[in-house]
Amino acid sequence: MSPAPPPPEPPGRTAFERAEAVLVEQYPRLVRLAYVTLPPSLGRHTRVLLAHRAVQHALPRGPGGRDPGGPGGPDSPGGPLEELRVRVLRAVLAPTGRARRLLARTGWPPTPPYVWGLRLWPPAGGIDEAARLLGEAPGPVRAAFVLHRIDGLPEEAVARVLGAAGAAGAAGAAGAADAVREALAVPVGESLLPALRNPEFDASVVSARPTDLLRRRRGVRAGWAATAVLALVCGVLAADSSPPRTEAAPAAGPVAAGVLDPARLARVPAEAWADTARVDFTAWPARGARTADRALLTRALGAWAARPGGVLTTAAPGTPTDPPGHPPQLLYAGNVPGAAQVPGAGGPGEGPGSGTAVVLLLDGDRVVRYTESARGPRGPRTLDFARTDEAGVTTAAALALTRDRGGPAARYLLAPWIAGAATLDLLRAGDAPRPLAVAADGVTAPAAVPRGTGACETWPVLELTSSPRIVEKHSFVLADLGGLTPVHLTYTPLPDGPAAVPARQPREATGAAARAAWAPGACGLRELGGAGVRAVNVWDFADTDLPDGAGRATWSCTRASGWAGPGDVLVRLRPPAGPPQEVVRARSTAACGRFGQHLLVGTRWRSPAGHWYLLAAGSREVAAITAGGAVRAEANGRSLTAPAGPEGAPVSLTGRLTGGARITALDGGAGGRD
Repeated sequence: MSPAPPPPEPPGRTAFERAEAVLVEQYPRLVRLAYVTLPPSLGRHTRVLLAHRAVQHALPRGPGGRDPGGPGGPDSPGGPLEELRVRVLRAVLAPTGRARRLLARTGWPPTPPYVWGLRLWPPAGGIDEAARLLGEAPGPVRAAFVLHRIDGLPEEAVARVLGAAGAAGAAGAAGAADAVREALAVPVGESLLPALRNPEFDASVVSARPTDLLRRRRGVRAGWAATAVLALVCGVLAADSSPPRTEAAPAAGPVAAGVLDPARLARVPAEAWADTARVDFTAWPARGARTADRALLTRALGAWAARPGGVLTTAAPGTPTDPPGHPPQLLYAGNVPGAAQVPGAGGPGEGPGSGTAVVLLLDGDRVVRYTESARGPRGPRTLDFARTDEAGVTTAAALALTRDRGGPAARYLLAPWIAGAATLDLLRAGDAPRPLAVAADGVTAPAAVPRGTGACETWPVLELTSSPRIVEKHSFVLADLGGLTPVHLTYTPLPDGPAAVPARQPREATGAAARAAWAPGACGLRELGGAGVRAVNVWDFADTDLPDGAGRATWSCTRASGWAGPGDVLVRLRPPAGPPQEVVRARSTAACGRFGQHLLVGTRWRSPAGHWYLLAAGSREVAAITAGGAVRAEANGRSLTAPAGPEGAPVSLTGRLTGGARITALDGGAGGRD
């Protein structure tokens, strides 16, 4: 009698195990796809955890589900690798808020992957460099960059994966093709793509830094220690100017006592900035006369951890305000002289001879400013948080210390690589910069700042000059918009020559042409206060002859880029005389940036003779413009002029690029204002 045959394998079991094997084999590639696609606003540590989580949760829920293998091999349509890519992209293309909630669920009860006591990030270069290059691009473009340019998938396969993942704007073939075209336009160093494609490159390799070693060593006693220290914080913050106890530094909730010990604050040597390739806030030394004042530093750290009543807290958009996970870096601690009030307070200054005690701390991708009266902590106190993601020579060049609204004026702490400072009025293009005194510790004399309300008669800005040890003959302009970090102003001139000539890049707003372009719209910077703006660029993308002999006008696009990546744009038409005319606004767009270099706009315009015209213009690669609807006209080149139709009648504009692709006007028509 022959033995009974083994029971049949459950349906889908083989396909499920095959998908699991593909996930393990392709794990680094999937992590790379997830990390680069995730929005940069989440921060590197959060993106690392979410990338690994998305890949580890990409398998179907069980063997009884839909066959993840499908017909064909691993890379074939419907194969396990494509199915895994789709599942990963569905997870990482979720809105930022949802992504944060997903990460929050990895806390308690813990859901793999979870990390206690460490902050993780990819090493410099490689995957992190690719993510940085794509920081302002939409999620589908970031995903298309990895799939097409790194993984080598053909365009039709990329379109299929993006469509299956439900990527916004990529559900159809045209949207996916646009994402691939934008991915192809990303400038990449010659060595980056070969390095990413190297089989030895592992995108899942990360660097780690400890956060709370002391608490983890104490184990079960940590809860009792935190409770005891919290009581100490309350006592310290309720005290007046008397120094706190020197035992145990303040901590609140889950923050370890050692993290907030002033003695453990990171301090950088004075000349570190001259011997590093990373010239940002991490190269700032600790400056100020009170860097050894344990009482002041304890109050600053305690206020950050416990957030007691009476401490006014502000944060730039997208900036977390939670306590640090490891000892922060001390940038400044000292008294700022003069009749300066505490930033954020609405009352008057304290009178001559008084001042403000300021502490500046760096924690990863954010800077924190603590202020109190120089006479002691009984007066108003503030905490201000600002983002500093990937700051550089210009965006890490200054921090606001105090601001006197009665002047109005402000004092700044300049980066150690700043060799000279001056002020100038952005509204007066012909005025020469006026020197600004800077103390030995990097604190400037009071400098005028723009008024937040009322008539806009002047717009003062800073012009800073880098040390020749960093870069020779380099000056740049920063504008104070009321935040902790001034905003970098740049200018991109008109295209030079045909479309075949490489596009011009933003340059510093210090030359005559840049000053002339900024002067008409400088007062518009007032609208950006409190918006978390990192840089503002004015791009003169086209010029055109106005009808009825009105001269030659310039089309400009002003883009305000936030630290989180998205940007808002304003397009204006600048005639040779008179104020500029607003054409169109757009929010949270890639237009007029590195990943939105093709632009077409139009507006109604009235000539000095009283005639109405439709004017349209495109960027350097626009070869022809067509108007439809209430106005029917065509023109070769980058500009179009035609008699306008009835006011309010819809007009559509399309442009043909030199490569044959077509674009539409930024607002989908030619609305504009009369």
